Amino acid sequence: MRVVGAILLALCMLIIAGLAGAAVYLYLNLGVLEAATVAIAILALLGLYHTVSSRFGLRSAVSRQLADLSRGGADIGRQVAEMGRRLAALDGKFETVLDQTRAVADPLNVQMSELDARVRRLAEMVGVHQATLDAMARSASEQPAVAGSVPPPTPRGSSDDSAAKPSVAMMNEVSLEAIRNAIDANRIDLYLQPIVTLPRRKVRFYEAMSRLRSATGETVHESEFVPQAERGGLMPKLDYLVVFRCVQIVRRLLMKNREIGLFCNLSRTTLTHPDVWQQLHDFMAANRAIAPSLIFQLAQNAVREMAEPEYESLAALSELGFRFCFNEMTSLHVEPGELALRGFRYVKVHAAPLLGRVATAPSEAGPGELSELLGRFGIDLIVDRIDNENSVMELLGHDVRYGQGPLFSAPRPVRAEALRTMPNMPDGTVEGLSVPAHRAGPGNGTPPSVDAQAVEREGAEPSRYDEVRGAL
Repeated sequence: MRVVGAILLALCMLIIAGLAGAAVYLYLNLGVLEAATVAIAILALLGLYHTVSSRFGLRSAVSRQLADLSRGGADIGRQVAEMGRRLAALDGKFETVLDQTRAVADPLNVQMSELDARVRRLAEMVGVHQATLDAMARSASEQPAVAGSVPPPTPRGSSDDSAAKPSVAMMNEVSLEAIRNAIDANRIDLYLQPIVTLPRRKVRFYEAMSRLRSATGETVHESEFVPQAERGGLMPKLDYLVVFRCVQIVRRLLMKNREIGLFCNLSRTTLTHPDVWQQLHDFMAANRAIAPSLIFQLAQNAVREMAEPEYESLAALSELGFRFCFNEMTSLHVEPGELALRGFRYVKVHAAPLLGRVATAPSEAGPGELSELLGRFGIDLIVDRIDNENSVMELLGHDVRYGQGPLFSAPRPVRAEALRTMPNMPDGTVEGLSVPAHRAGPGNGTPPSVDAQAVEREGAEPSRYDEVRGAL
């Protein structure tokens, strides 16, 4: 059809040119040559016009096609973006489902492992009892029992209780002189208990706890000697020694993992002691590089009883970069805005009062409400004394991020080599408190040996729940 159309167009142009030449020849009385020239010129003009108009039509067609291609590309781009959004939404849903599955499966795995261990222990106990019964049966068959030949059984616990009573009495009535001698002899041991993330149960922090070793080797819990030390004015010396060792532990752990942290208890009386506070402040200023990893814990009652001098001391530590934790809470009523302004970044609450399992516990706020309220001011909630999986499952439903307690790991002592002298450490004394060098060797008053290298490994790579219990 295009060929036929081109032929017809050419014939039309020839006819028009011929008619124009004939008109020039007939009406203008020009010669044949002039008429032919006019006809050829008209034919050339018609051909040129046809060529130009064809080019413009082709350009418009190409422009339309390019516009169509642009619109098609834009549609494809929108479709690709929509597909990307859908894939992102599916990926988020998949991660959520995976986290929920892990949160459900991890406690089940832990419970299964504990159940397996208990079944094995029960089987071993049954085997031991069975062997004992078999031995008794064989003895009875070989040697018939004679009435009165067997002495009457000793009442259970009579001799043991009499032997244990002096130790218990000693632990409950630690004298001020015994505490002072333990501090001077460096018989204050450091124990660490991990604080794990929920639900993954990876170690994020440790809490440092002090234990007193008596001259006879008895271990005394801090709840049994700290009140006596507070009444006798020995807490500044004790705090200085514990903080010194905590700095050593933090500096050692940070060699492996910059994300690990350590909670260290601090007494209110230490903040205003005329000699100890100044040396403690200078010591912390020399070690301000570890400020993000060392958190000082203060009891709720102590903070409420503070006056302006104590708050000034807290502000001085806060200016150095150190942060604080609000613990030993007797009431769930807190003022998070005021705590945040004073440098508190953590609040630690016992699991039983928070979950309403103690009849006398206040019920101002539940776990979810308290966590949300504290989170508005940049404060993290830590729930301690967790001793069962039901508490963990309940806390997970309230978006609690950190947990601590015997369920994850009991406090474990630190090896003496983990308390080596580091740079920027003081070598002097504070009112007779000798700051230890903690070199390995007998008779230097260092704590009993425990696996500190495991503590370092655990700090280097935060481990899961089943690795925490045997690491410290």
